[in-house]
Amino acid sequence: MKFRFPVVIIDEDFRSENISGSGIRDLAEAIGQEGVEVIGFTSYGDLTAFAQQASRASSFIVSIDDEEFGDGSDGDVEKALAGIRGFIREVRKRNTDIPIFLYGETRTSRHIPNEILRELHGFIHMFEDTPEFVARHIIREARKYLDSLAPPFFDALMDYASDSSYSWHCPGHSGGVAFLKSPVGQMFHQFFGENLLRADVCNAVDELGQLLDHTGPVAASERNAARIFGCDHLFFVTNGTSTSNKVVWHSTVAPGDIVVVDRNCHKSILHSIIMTGAIPVFLMPTRNHYGIIGPIPKSEFDPETIRQKIADNPFARNAVNKKPRILTITQSTYDGVLYNVETIKDILGSTIDTLHFDEAWLPHAAFHSFYRDMHAIGSGRPRSDDTLVFATQSTHKLLAGLSQASQILVQDSKNRKLDTHRFNESYLMHSSTSPQYAIIASCDVAAAMMEAPGGTALVEESILEALDFRRAMRKVDDEFGADDWWFRVWGPDRLAEEGMGDRDDWVIHSGDRWHGFGEIESGFNMLDPIKATIITPGLDVDGSFDDVGIPAAIVSKYLAEHGIIIEKTGLYSFFIMFTIGITKGRWNSMVTELQQFKDDFDNNEPLWRIMPEFAKRFPKYERVGLRDLCSEIHEVYRQYDVARITTDMYLSKIQPAMTPADAWAKMAHRQVERVAIDDLEGRITAMLVTPYPPGIPLLIPGECYNKIIVSYLQFVRDFNGRFPGFETDVHGLVREKVNGEDHYFVDVVKN
Repeated sequence: MKFRFPVVIIDEDFRSENISGSGIRDLAEAIGQEGVEVIGFTSYGDLTAFAQQASRASSFIVSIDDEEFGDGSDGDVEKALAGIRGFIREVRKRNTDIPIFLYGETRTSRHIPNEILRELHGFIHMFEDTPEFVARHIIREARKYLDSLAPPFFDALMDYASDSSYSWHCPGHSGGVAFLKSPVGQMFHQFFGENLLRADVCNAVDELGQLLDHTGPVAASERNAARIFGCDHLFFVTNGTSTSNKVVWHSTVAPGDIVVVDRNCHKSILHSIIMTGAIPVFLMPTRNHYGIIGPIPKSEFDPETIRQKIADNPFARNAVNKKPRILTITQSTYDGVLYNVETIKDILGSTIDTLHFDEAWLPHAAFHSFYRDMHAIGSGRPRSDDTLVFATQSTHKLLAGLSQASQILVQDSKNRKLDTHRFNESYLMHSSTSPQYAIIASCDVAAAMMEAPGGTALVEESILEALDFRRAMRKVDDEFGADDWWFRVWGPDRLAEEGMGDRDDWVIHSGDRWHGFGEIESGFNMLDPIKATIITPGLDVDGSFDDVGIPAAIVSKYLAEHGIIIEKTGLYSFFIMFTIGITKGRWNSMVTELQQFKDDFDNNEPLWRIMPEFAKRFPKYERVGLRDLCSEIHEVYRQYDVARITTDMYLSKIQPAMTPADAWAKMAHRQVERVAIDDLEGRITAMLVTPYPPGIPLLIPGECYNKIIVSYLQFVRDFNGRFPGFETDVHGLVREKVNGEDHYFVDVVKN
């Protein structure tokens, strides 16, 4: 066996000096003599935790001794079987294939119920065969199991990397050999290891197939992933969902086409608009004063509403073809708000040529009934008559892909199928001719990991861990009491005391106020519980500031210095995700570090003591107390009323003066000028303007600056000057030194 997958033995006599213990140790020794590792346990312990060993084992041998059956009465038999039954149930929830053997003295299959027997790969009787014979039988089944694990491309890549073939093709490091010729290369080789470097090959290796024309083991893996994800076609992408989005758009959209787009879409969609020369018509999402992006109201999807938007747009109203070519929706939003996709499909009918759901943050949804109707494509989903449905997913964000691992899923309509040959021309336009094969393998493996029942179990564990974290945070809050402060996790008021509770608790209903998005029609949206936005004190959902506040940027800097890195930070909120890789240890550490922050805040500890690295980089804060710094930044936020500014600027009416492609052409031809932010009102931006947080473009090329956007940029300038180390980052805003001072500019179209 090439990998470390030990045989796991569970026997209370494993270390006992009796005949039963001697027999099981003889078997363990015989297995070891065959070169296979054995691990022995004397009890099941926590069944759920123990069953997770199934991901590390090649097989289980479970003892069932005569003593455990007592006098043979029903009570003794049931007690003896309870542990085995529980263990098998927990293992099979995650893994239907790993071999499980029962090992006993005199008991036979007539003593074991069918519900247990049908899950077994064998019943081993002590002393009837030699340990060596039994060991070889177990190892044969274990090897068959391990040989079946690897999906097609990963299997072929492992074979190639272990074949010791001499490489004359690129990359130039030749399987890592080049690194061995340099001291720093030796460090690189030792850090990443030989397997990764041997597997880094070019597309000249015929036996691995081709990503670019989808042949061989690559094609087999894409078909396998399509089956697992329940779609008609699936394409691996090795340079992220930004590229997946562009592939979809370039296969569908041409210059002058009208496109309907979520206003708070990812910037890659806006890049696609620029590249294709499309005319965008935007659907406007809601937003609360925490800065959390809410759903697009259901009424915005009405075909008549979309027709009116087209009529109101100065460029779309003159388009030759008024039928939109594509509609792109962000599903889910960054903070986990989901749409009922089937409702959207029903509303739109065939009024739009192609539906595209940017599911960068939702690849897990197809594998659990908790998300039914809340994801774009899956097994058994109804088909449109004429509209193709695309979903683009970041395998690396919530599944187990390497960074940049992504995929494109396609569902054919009843009357129209994807022309894969034409689609591949767009795919080639955006794909490297030297794809990273480790990323392809991770797409392959990430899909295989989600095969039922394992994928369902992984997603359910993520949900349960997220709910346990939310419960733990509420418990801490209750213990501190109403007269003290604590952090709050944004979400529905009702939370089940144990388990997953009712899915409907996470569906947004008319009349709900916890979200701050205003009136939302019941059943159209849901919050994904694995996306946890933690609210810090100082601001309420209506945008009113409290007397005391704790800006989230300070909490994030504090946590980073204590080994906890946050996904996204807002004004008074920060965001974490419960991916399939999150453990109890991680989220419990989060809870304890937040408690430590509270203690340090309440004691006004100086930053040199609690954040020494940060204080070293920014000496002006060295002697400042944590509470004092929070108060100072909170007061500036309150002075500028920045929560309302950031909400209003995203919801403000923005005037398009040029198409995005034409404005971009002005920049490419250098027909732009750099203008100070105080002089921006009414000017046409030549580039994307994207505040971080939330990382959603505020303006796209061709749109005009209005008064509230200018006031926000003025706040950014003033705040960044006062609080180095906590700067608000705005992509598109250029900072330059003028007479030794920082000044801010934006590139706009020349008048």
